[in-house]
Amino acid sequence: MSPVWARLPLGNTLSAYWDGLVSGLSGAAPITRFDASKFKTRFACEVKGFNAEDHFDRKEARKMDPYSHFALICSDEALADSGLLMDDPDRESIGVIWGSGIGGLKTFQDECINFGRGDGTPRFNPFFIPKMIADSAAGLISMRNTLYGPSYVTASACASSNNAMIDAFNYIRLGTCTAVVTGGSEAAIYEAGVGGFNALHAMSTRNDDPATASRPYDKDRDGFVLGEGGAAIILEDLEHAKARGAKIYCEVIGGGMSSDAYHITAPHPDGLGAELCMKHALKEAGISPAEVDYINTHGTSTPIGDPQEIKAIQRLFGEHAYKLNISSTKSMTGHLLGGAGAVEGIAAIMAVHTDIVPPTINHFTDDPDVDPKLNFTFNTAQKRTVNAALSNTFGFGGHNTSVIFRKYR
Repeated sequence: MSPVWARLPLGNTLSAYWDGLVSGLSGAAPITRFDASKFKTRFACEVKGFNAEDHFDRKEARKMDPYSHFALICSDEALADSGLLMDDPDRESIGVIWGSGIGGLKTFQDECINFGRGDGTPRFNPFFIPKMIADSAAGLISMRNTLYGPSYVTASACASSNNAMIDAFNYIRLGTCTAVVTGGSEAAIYEAGVGGFNALHAMSTRNDDPATASRPYDKDRDGFVLGEGGAAIILEDLEHAKARGAKIYCEVIGGGMSSDAYHITAPHPDGLGAELCMKHALKEAGISPAEVDYINTHGTSTPIGDPQEIKAIQRLFGEHAYKLNISSTKSMTGHLLGGAGAVEGIAAIMAVHTDIVPPTINHFTDDPDVDPKLNFTFNTAQKRTVNAALSNTFGFGGHNTSVIFRKYR
C-alpha cells in the first residue's frame, strides 16, 4: 500500500489528520454551512478551511458536487505523493474504485428545492444528473488522470469505502490491475442529510457540548455525529511497488464481507453479521485472531450499535480480546457514512506504520452492557507494537465489512 491522503474535520493533510487523532482532537462544532437553528441537531464535523475554488477554477468547481471535490483533491494528492503515474506509463492496468453511500446530496437537494419554488416548469441544471450520481467521483478521477482500468463506485451505505478497498484488493490479486486508486468521500452536512438522520433519531442532540457528543461505548451516548470529507489510498501489487521503489505504508492481507439479513437500519442484536465478516477477513488473510493487535471499530456512538460489535469481537477473539487495543476514531471525526471505511482504514494503517493506537475520546461513564475489562484506548493514545490491525465498517441494510492491514517488512 502506497501513500494515503485525506480531507477531514481534523486536518487537510495526512500528518494533520494523524496528529489530530493521536492528540484526541474532536472535530465537532456548530454547523456553519446553513442555518441549523430549527434542527434537533445543530452541530457536525465539518471540513475546516475548505474552499473548492482553491483547487479548481470556478467554472470547473460548479460542475461538481462537494463529495466529488473531496474525492478529486484526495486522489490528486495521493497519486502525486506515490509517484505511480510517473513511474508506470501503463495506465490500462490502473483502476479507480471509490466508495460513497449517498453521492451528490447537496446537488439533489438544491435542484429539488429550486424546482419546488417555481411554477412547475421544469428548469434543471444540465449538470444536475452528472453531479448527483454516486459514480461520478470514480469517473472524474479516471478522466483527470487518464486511467483506463476498471472504474466504478461501491454503494453499501457506511460500508461503501471498505467495500471499495476489498474490491481493489481483489482486482489486484486477480491480476486485472497493478494498482487501484481507492478510498471514499461523502458530503452530507446539508439540510436534507441532517434532517433525514434526525428523523431516524440516529444522531446526537447534545447541542450544548458538541465536542463531547460522539462518545462510543459511553453509557450516556445518544447517537452519532455527522462528518464529511474523503480519503484516498493507492493500493498496489507488492512486486510492482517494490520494482519502482514505492513508499510502502503496510500490506493489505484480507477483507471480509457479510450481511445481517435482519433489519434495514438496526444491526443484528447479537452481532452475528459483524462476527462473520471479521471471521471471513481473518480466513482470507491466513492469520489467527491472536495475530491481530488493534481493531478500529465501527463504533458509531449509537445506543443499539456499539454493544453488538463488542459481543462479536468477544466471541470471535475469545481471551485474546482482552489483549487487543480497540478504539473508535469516530469519536473525533464523526461518522463519514460512505467515506468512513477509507478514513478509518487510514487510522488503522497509521497505527500499523507508527505503532501508536489512536484513542476513543469522550469516555466519562462505563456502560454496563460493554465489558469494562476490554482495552478501548479511552481518551489517550497508546504506544504498542501493531503488527496487524483490523478495521470494521457496517452499513444500513445490514452490510458488514472488515479489512486487515499488516506491517510491511
